[in-house]
Amino acid sequence: MKKITLLLAVVLAVVTFTSGSVFAVDTLAEIQKRGSLRVGMEPGYMPFELTNKKGEIIGFDVDMAKRMAKAMGVELELVSTAWDGIIPALLTDKFDIIMSGMTLTQARNLSVNFATPYILIGQSILLKKELADSVKSYKDLDDPKYTVASKLGTTGEQATKRMIGNAKYISYETEQEGVMELVNGKIDAFIYDLPFNAIAVGQKGDGKIVHLDEPFTKEPLAWAIKRGDADFLNWLNNFMNQVKYDGVYDKIYQKWFQDSAWMKEIQ
Repeated sequence: MKKITLLLAVVLAVVTFTSGSVFAVDTLAEIQKRGSLRVGMEPGYMPFELTNKKGEIIGFDVDMAKRMAKAMGVELELVSTAWDGIIPALLTDKFDIIMSGMTLTQARNLSVNFATPYILIGQSILLKKELADSVKSYKDLDDPKYTVASKLGTTGEQATKRMIGNAKYISYETEQEGVMELVNGKIDAFIYDLPFNAIAVGQKGDGKIVHLDEPFTKEPLAWAIKRGDADFLNWLNNFMNQVKYDGVYDKIYQKWFQDSAWMKEIQ
């Protein structure tokens, strides 16, 4: 009986291993076979991904994706995708990876795997200029007399509801819509990622808004891939280490976060 039980256990283990191997996700092999790396992103999140005057998608994430495709020896294919459908699109094989300024959260991690974070950001506040003397932090906005907003389905929305829950809340489909509503006096504050807000206040503020640039959250951004693909995850983490060691990451970071020459491409 023990021999039969042992034999059954071995057979079951072999079947399980074989089945896992047959159906395992192998994105790297698919990319090599196809000859292209498909990257999903939602243009509009400055300076990570945005559209220039020629209609081309540019940005920090785009330059990183170009380096990634080059390292793989394949072409780069950018797939513009609405934010609220970007994870479902990944899971239904519309592209290979999300590189779109996505915050690593435990909720998202239930659906996707994240590579090592590539940057740390936080939520900051764009504020009506006339409120600058009375509102100094997110705590001052936590009052029913204020109307605050963020972008639908983002960590900015989550942080606003969690930390400024007493204020009236409105969500917008895009970052640009939220900023324009603030400039037009329809809301009192817009809560969003610091890099975007820092650019938006100078580019679109029209002297009517101020930026409280001390972030009140800390959020790691990371690339997302399908679950169960250890080889692709390993490759991505090694790629990140390499571009940080050889100075490529620093050059791309300086171009998009410290210099402003790229703004001429969108104005």
